[in-house]
Amino acid sequence: MKILVYSTKRWVQEFFTAANTDNRFTLKYTEARLQDDTAALADGYDGVCVFVNDNVDAKTIETLAHHGVKLIALRCAGFNNVDLRAAANWKIQVVRVPAYSPFAVAEHAVALLLTLNRKLHRAYGRVREGNFALDGLMGFDLNGKTVGVVGTGAIGSIFARIMLGFGCNVIATDQIQKKELLDAGVTYVPITELYQSSDIVCLHCPLTPDTHHLVNETTIAEMKPGVTIVNTSRGALVNSLAVIEGLKSGRIGGVALDVYEEESDLFFEDLSDEVIQDDVFVRLQTFPNVLITAHQAFFTREAVSNIANTTLKNIEDFLQTGSSENTISAEEGYR
Repeated sequence: MKILVYSTKRWVQEFFTAANTDNRFTLKYTEARLQDDTAALADGYDGVCVFVNDNVDAKTIETLAHHGVKLIALRCAGFNNVDLRAAANWKIQVVRVPAYSPFAVAEHAVALLLTLNRKLHRAYGRVREGNFALDGLMGFDLNGKTVGVVGTGAIGSIFARIMLGFGCNVIATDQIQKKELLDAGVTYVPITELYQSSDIVCLHCPLTPDTHHLVNETTIAEMKPGVTIVNTSRGALVNSLAVIEGLKSGRIGGVALDVYEEESDLFFEDLSDEVIQDDVFVRLQTFPNVLITAHQAFFTREAVSNIANTTLKNIEDFLQTGSSENTISAEEGYR
């Protein structure tokens, strides 16, 4: 089976080549992102392998179908960038990697929170320049603070347990309450109460029509003054302009992001010699109490290895049976 792997970086090829034992699949790698004007590159391929910022919309899917593609293999958990109904209409199956390492993402969320709170990134730069003053570096104890976890799937559950280990009061909101978290000391509350009570709000929910811009002007106004917001899930959960206003007013005490609403034009690329054209992103970077990483929460050896192995297992299952346990139905789609 021939697969064209879009949005390839060196580490993608390294791990997928290692997982492709006995060369059972023909994998061709391209740095191009999948979108309508690059979909023709897949001519003659049975399937394509795509990542979080590839644009797999209806027009792209139609082009893929005309070139004979029968499978879209996502090497990520999220699928909000895929028009699943269009894929179903063209009889193209879509598979994903539902879990690769929830520990990687949860631990990165904790790292962002600790770094932002204790200003480790700023302290590191100062010490390298011979500045050992502590002015402006004061943080707060996590112990005793209330942490609100929005979404207690695999990642959110691990994050909640880590916060319990710090001695935090952990509250959560989710449609499904997990008994093991309740037994561990997590309290489930309505989301409005979570906003009103939390010193720290951490987002671990998927992007759906209901969660789009979950953090907005209205919900920020409901949060405690000085709240810290952490997002390692999907960028569009957060209205960036509303966050900027919250930072300017002081309503928000700090923001740590591993994802950004318009990241597809920025993340995973080296733009160090270019002028960033995204004015909102540039504005966010001017705040001393904003910390941004470029969608790297998943980026551990364990996680990337699991992504490669699960993706190829999905492809093998499709080849052998015409389906996979990780197939996404059209009803699950964001669109």
